[in-house]
Amino acid sequence: MTIGRILITAVRALRRNITRSALTILGIVIGIGAVIIMMEIGKGSSGAIRKTIESMGANNLLLMPGTAASGGISFGAGTSMTLTAEDAAAIKRDVDAVTGAAPVVRARSQVVFQDRNWVPSFIYGTTPEYFAVRDWANVTDGELFSDSDVRGSGRVCVVGSTIVRELFQGQSPVGKEIRIQNVGIKVIGVLASKGANTFGMDQDDVIVAPWTTIKYRVTGASAQTASSSTSGSNTGSTTTSGKTGTFPSATTLYPSTATASLTGGPMPVRFANVDQIQVGTQAGRTQDAIKGITSLLRERHHTRAGEPEDFNLRDMTEAAAGLASTTSMMTNLLLAVALISLVVGGVGIMNIMLVSVTERTKEIGLRMAVGAKGKDILLQFLVEATLLCLIGGIVGLALGRGGGMLVKHFLHWPIEPSMEAVIASIAVSGFVGIAFGFYPAWKASRMDPIEALRYE
Repeated sequence: MTIGRILITAVRALRRNITRSALTILGIVIGIGAVIIMMEIGKGSSGAIRKTIESMGANNLLLMPGTAASGGISFGAGTSMTLTAEDAAAIKRDVDAVTGAAPVVRARSQVVFQDRNWVPSFIYGTTPEYFAVRDWANVTDGELFSDSDVRGSGRVCVVGSTIVRELFQGQSPVGKEIRIQNVGIKVIGVLASKGANTFGMDQDDVIVAPWTTIKYRVTGASAQTASSSTSGSNTGSTTTSGKTGTFPSATTLYPSTATASLTGGPMPVRFANVDQIQVGTQAGRTQDAIKGITSLLRERHHTRAGEPEDFNLRDMTEAAAGLASTTSMMTNLLLAVALISLVVGGVGIMNIMLVSVTERTKEIGLRMAVGAKGKDILLQFLVEATLLCLIGGIVGLALGRGGGMLVKHFLHWPIEPSMEAVIASIAVSGFVGIAFGFYPAWKASRMDPIEALRYE
């Protein structure tokens, strides 16, 4: 018998009992559908996490101040204020594995525009290098500030889309002035939307200005050592017409001349510290960048051998790898559960094929009596089992794609089609048909024609 004749015979045999054939492939349909849905959900989740990590800045390092201590008492992380803008410039200049470094000064304050106010999640003072490090150079309106704005403490800023919605009610803010700590700052650009980060915080609820503007004009100090909200340290008393009122004191850009300087006495060394430094690294060279930055800052900060560093380095790629590993593990777990149903479906096919062999014993004996060989009988039943699984795989594929679309529509989960899953589902369904259909087919091919014809 040719392959074509065997295929036609197998189709005719399956059509004799359509209901039983449909119930036989039900396990395969459910198994393949579950595999497709799980793979699409897993791939969609991985893609969403990857985009979120990229929005936070791929291949980023976060350089934070260390911990200050006195008399055995630790003052907590970030209290050793030793990072400067010059450190950021030196890192970019002297560390080969670094693509960029931006100093950051943070603040927390109410922002006012006309009769509306808002407290942003983030107020950052930095340099234009920050946007390249964070992969955030795109603006939907206006432009970014420049290095000259940083050198001149320019009263300019760019804002996120959340600020536009809350303060400007969706209208273009470019050219308008907001007030932070009673300091007028002009909006010159709107950043492209980034959405929430891996911790669920809105990255678009941000105002970014030159770091010199935030440090010298707005807060007068770093975020760790001074509150940028209105407090007693930022107020002064003024007497007018016999009445005493409290008004915000003006923040001077440059400190007044010290008494020690006027008398010719020695003055302590002062420097402008920053709250953190965002560092961008070359792909695959994060560890080289960490070693280079550590060596450079120990030398710049005169840290002796054996002494701990006065800074902390946080590797964002480790967090990204951890999240990706967790997502992959959960996807594989769900896939393993889905594959169990495929095994169950295969066992069902084997069971039905064994029943079919028993029912068709006389037919098998008659075929052998008129000249059919054992391999022809084996091939016929094997083709029947494989056809059942392939049909189940195709139906399960359609069911899986439809289920994925329903999940995306009703649950709003990220779904991403997987061509690998489609190919694998067809291949697995064919393999299941051959693996679980072989024993019944082999049993049919080993029958004695005389005994098969006498079977009742």
